[in-house]
Amino acid sequence: MIVPVRKKYKVVTEKNVPMKTRDGVTLHADVIHPEGHGRFPVLLSRTPYSKRGLDDPNGPNHLYARHGYISVIQDCRGRFESEGDYDTIFQDIADGYDAVEWAARLPWSNGRVGTTGQSYLGLTQYMIACNDPMPPSLQAMAPVSASSDYHASWIYHTGGVSLWGWMAPYAIFKGLNTLKRQGRTDLMEKMKEYVEGGEFPIPRNTRFGLNAFTPLTDKWYRHLPIKDWGELLKETAPYFAEHIKQADDGPYWHRANVNRHAASVSVPMLHVTSWYDIFAEGGMNAYQSIKANSRFAQARNGQRLIIGPWGHLLPYTVPSSRGTGDIDFGDSALIDLTETQLRWFDYWLKDVKNGIMDEPPVTIFTLGENRWQTLSDWPPPAMRQVRYFLHSHKGANSLRGDGTLSTVPPSTQRADTYVYDPNDPVPSLGGNNLTIDIGVQDQRPVEERNDVLVYTSAPLEQPLEITGPVTVALWASSSAVDTDFTAKLVDVHPNGYAQNLLDGILRARYRESESTPTLMEAKKPYLFTIDLWATSNVFLPGHCMRLEISSSNFPRFDRNLNTGERFGEGSTGVPAQQTVFHQDDMASYVLLPVIPR
Repeated sequence: MIVPVRKKYKVVTEKNVPMKTRDGVTLHADVIHPEGHGRFPVLLSRTPYSKRGLDDPNGPNHLYARHGYISVIQDCRGRFESEGDYDTIFQDIADGYDAVEWAARLPWSNGRVGTTGQSYLGLTQYMIACNDPMPPSLQAMAPVSASSDYHASWIYHTGGVSLWGWMAPYAIFKGLNTLKRQGRTDLMEKMKEYVEGGEFPIPRNTRFGLNAFTPLTDKWYRHLPIKDWGELLKETAPYFAEHIKQADDGPYWHRANVNRHAASVSVPMLHVTSWYDIFAEGGMNAYQSIKANSRFAQARNGQRLIIGPWGHLLPYTVPSSRGTGDIDFGDSALIDLTETQLRWFDYWLKDVKNGIMDEPPVTIFTLGENRWQTLSDWPPPAMRQVRYFLHSHKGANSLRGDGTLSTVPPSTQRADTYVYDPNDPVPSLGGNNLTIDIGVQDQRPVEERNDVLVYTSAPLEQPLEITGPVTVALWASSSAVDTDFTAKLVDVHPNGYAQNLLDGILRARYRESESTPTLMEAKKPYLFTIDLWATSNVFLPGHCMRLEISSSNFPRFDRNLNTGERFGEGSTGVPAQQTVFHQDDMASYVLLPVIPR
């Protein structure tokens, strides 16, 4: 890596610089720029959380300005010091375009614009990329920890199930500013009824309303029907009822899916995501779709991807995160993301030949061996997809069962059965969460349940690396016309600790299409393909691979009531008898991306 030598500047902050959108709404931004009369490239961030928190003298925006950039931090429409009504992310497609072109014309600007930001500030970047054409002044982007498909990992999840653990609490958090703007202190107090108080599993500012990670109480997570939340939050989050109504993927969501707009993406992007991020799919999918489908050679060749071992919102901290949940991945997990982004923008906005585009396009952290590695592409060209089949004889129910996992296909074996009761769902335990336990957690407590099927391989004699996407092909039936099936991939340590790597879910009505739901015929076997997203992990000698199959992961995902009613409509759940097949004509398996050694 070429070590950069950069000139440093004193900086000046201009507060509440106004901008008019195409429909006449005034948005306000803070502009941090080098002192003097020079002109510099712009780095634009757009936030719904208040720009006041992003002008920290020790934060990245000030650092960018000290290194010769103009940092523009804009409050989104209807948020804090910007005018208008907030209507969630869809508004940021046009507003983001307008903000780029406005920033290019600022008196301190040389007309070259890049975008930065993490989480929602990454999502606002992806929304700019949903314009066709994109803003002509935009030359490079660096979205971090953000969904590239607003339906598939922000409101709902791949597989068509709502991200219930996060969906309502996040709407309440954002809605507090909406209520404050309306002077509705009575409703602000009312919101306290819905959320959990007391201590949290990670250090947070526990004053109500000051973070996006405050979970609902168990009572309100379980409240039915879910559509009641549209009325409960009609002033707080007016869009929420429509989000519930629009459960099926389709045109409503497609406008906020950068993967569907990949052909028109015209700029290089540095995507950053992490294995335990709630939005982990975002960077991976956007990298692939743009590289494969953009009409512009510079965009196709200019996609870069970093995947770390963190949860959400951690790589910028000093020092940056060494892991998430129970496991510390060591000093090797630390990175300087700000420096990486500076090198990125120096190349694309300042024409500095720093070698960043000569480096491999993909950098990932591999769990197990806890090391970074570079790849020539994503998914890795070297991966070999290997089927690990489900087996049992007496039954795979819980850790006490005899479920196994191996590369040997099944012959004639009895099916496994369990009862899924929506009134007693399998509790969420770690994973890609925000409002509930986050990251790596020991899975043995949920593996003690009889409604969790557990399939475990023999201890490995040699290291086995899997790097890439993971899916489960599950032959199953249900006594219900609609239900859910979940899958979780686990690395079992020699001491028994069960480290979660990935989990996924599929709502049966979406087995063929997330846009066109189709109910099942009760007790008829179907093939369900469950997308677990992706990981990079080395199962070390003495470790075992494990796959869990069940029908709930609550409150991370909403409970399927097994009644076939539309999402949000049902008030009462009924138990369902679930059957999982593993025999020669209905072989269930997990498809693993094995890297030859």
